[in-house]
Amino acid sequence: MTTTDDTASASGRVRDALRTQILRGELPPGARLMDRALAPQHGVSRNSVREALRLLESDGLVVHARNTGSSVRVLTAADVADIYAARRVLEVGGVQASSRATDRDLAEVDRAATAGLHERTLEDWRGAGTASLVFHAALVGLAGSARLNAFFTDLAAQLRLAFAVMPDEAAFQAQWMERDRTIADLLLSGRRDAAEIELLAYLADSEAAVVDAVRAAQRSAVVPR
Repeated sequence: MTTTDDTASASGRVRDALRTQILRGELPPGARLMDRALAPQHGVSRNSVREALRLLESDGLVVHARNTGSSVRVLTAADVADIYAARRVLEVGGVQASSRATDRDLAEVDRAATAGLHERTLEDWRGAGTASLVFHAALVGLAGSARLNAFFTDLAAQLRLAFAVMPDEAAFQAQWMERDRTIADLLLSGRRDAAEIELLAYLADSEAAVVDAVRAAQRSAVVPR
């Protein structure tokens, strides 16, 4: 007999797995998410998958339409602007709090910046994008708040949906690795004000590029609806 706790545990696992796939760029915007296909893939009941999809909908990663079912969310330019507004608050807050950060959290900033450069060397642009998101999550982590970290995880997955519409992912991703490293070096040398200035410029440039790509995709009807 399946208990409520069992269903909740199963749906949580499916939610985490699908969110990770979105974060890695493995599930693009508009991708259909059918419970009858997902249930055997994850070894759970269709009810558990439906609950996982409802959770992902509340996370802003999935949309549900009565006639077509669930699909990965397609972001608008307004969505992107809202995400970047939240990023500024979270990431700048992390930089400002870095004087109180643990050695482990500071080491994660350094490690993530280095990982991004490694992925760029390999020309693994999906991996580079993931590494950059991990770096910016590490900046948020400097605030020492588990709730902020969890919130940024959802934001990062939504960002991946925005990145998916870039016409040239290599050109888009290649430009950020050195800038991540610069922010890390400024921060780790105690130059927090300079790191904040560089971070704000980075976010402004990134937002402009993503908004332009989302609008272009909408105009050309490339983005699935």
